[in-house]
Amino acid sequence: MTAEEIYESVTNGGATDFAQVAAILDRHGPWCLIGGLAVNCYVEPIYTVDADIVVVAENLAAVRDELAAAGFRIEQFAHSLNASKPGSKLQIQFTQDARYQDFISRAERREVLGNLIPVAKLEDIMQGKIWAWKDSERRPTKRKKDELDLMRIGEAFPKLRHLIPNDIVRQLGSI
Repeated sequence: MTAEEIYESVTNGGATDFAQVAAILDRHGPWCLIGGLAVNCYVEPIYTVDADIVVVAENLAAVRDELAAAGFRIEQFAHSLNASKPGSKLQIQFTQDARYQDFISRAERREVLGNLIPVAKLEDIMQGKIWAWKDSERRPTKRKKDELDLMRIGEAFPKLRHLIPNDIVRQLGSI
């Protein structure tokens, strides 16, 4: 069984939904994957049902409309637009934080759930994780997941540890 087939089974259609979202995003201009699913492109993957995405800000309304027309449920929050298919466990989260816009131009195509898509550069993903980890308004469990992602990156790429906050690097010891 492939990783895509397992993900499809566990998320009740999440890999298919992700492919549909990627096709819609490709029609609406530059975008890239950020967050935990993007981290999985660089280090040993762990299970996640979130796909965090940044799209050129002025294209988000058109993306939202096409996703809604394709049967996705859309929810607007203060800093994100979320989309999901009824019955699917996959949660698509479009950040509306302007700091992420520059990530798009540096993205590289990588395979994610059987699709070749733009994924943020590792250093950009790390920066996004650091912003999220430092955000005291986020739930503590979300911040811990960001910390874990940074630790996973620090273990796999010791030469990038200088980009990670010292509080996190100290936990890695001399590995």
